[in-house]
Amino acid sequence: MKIACWSGPRNISTALMRSWSSRKDTFVSDEPFYAFYLKKSRKKHPMFKEIISSYPNSFTNVLNSITKKIPQSKSIWYQKHMAHHLFDLENLNWVENFHNCILLRDPISVINSYTVKNRLDDILELGFLQQYKLIRYLQQRDKNFVVIDSNKLIENPEKILKKWCFKIGIEFDNSMLSWENKIYSTDGIWAKHWYDSVIKTNRFIKPNNKNKKVIDEMYKDIYFECEEYYQKMKKLSL
Repeated sequence: MKIACWSGPRNISTALMRSWSSRKDTFVSDEPFYAFYLKKSRKKHPMFKEIISSYPNSFTNVLNSITKKIPQSKSIWYQKHMAHHLFDLENLNWVENFHNCILLRDPISVINSYTVKNRLDDILELGFLQQYKLIRYLQQRDKNFVVIDSNKLIENPEKILKKWCFKIGIEFDNSMLSWENKIYSTDGIWAKHWYDSVIKTNRFIKPNNKNKKVIDEMYKDIYFECEEYYQKMKKLSL
């Protein structure tokens, strides 16, 4: 079984990858399309050159790498993906080879977290549009998928993970509720830059309620557009 979890930036996608990696039957991959995304977009993220030179950076090569036999004789392959790494949203037939999950987070939290370290110019950088188009693609072809709102997951990890496992026909494993707080061999080399918070945790942590819940004026147009997509997708969540 291959699982593709499509998140946006500044979500709990790495913690969720940790959760799945705790299962003995599961191999995990960390953002296989990242090098391809950087090469095509030319966005100067930290470790830009190192990432492009270390991982498959053409669409065909990435696709070949994630559709091959599951590594290490495992029965499950969990792949953490970023929805904004998708460029060609008109040719998505290859996603039908996966059990797809769309991982959401409310736009206010995403934008406020993202803009601490990054400049935000376009809704495409946050993945909401890509997630929505992916859902529409799967719906139009009557393909099963799961939508998870990270707020619900953090509030009750066991409940949501059990629902997810049931939906895709596997047994829930209690090991998914905790993990070792460290950098993993399956992490991308960018972990040392981006994963400073998650490597200090060993379980799903509820966010600080003091986080800002207002949007800077300069990002309001992007926020309202994201919010429209988010509310439509949220209705489908577990």
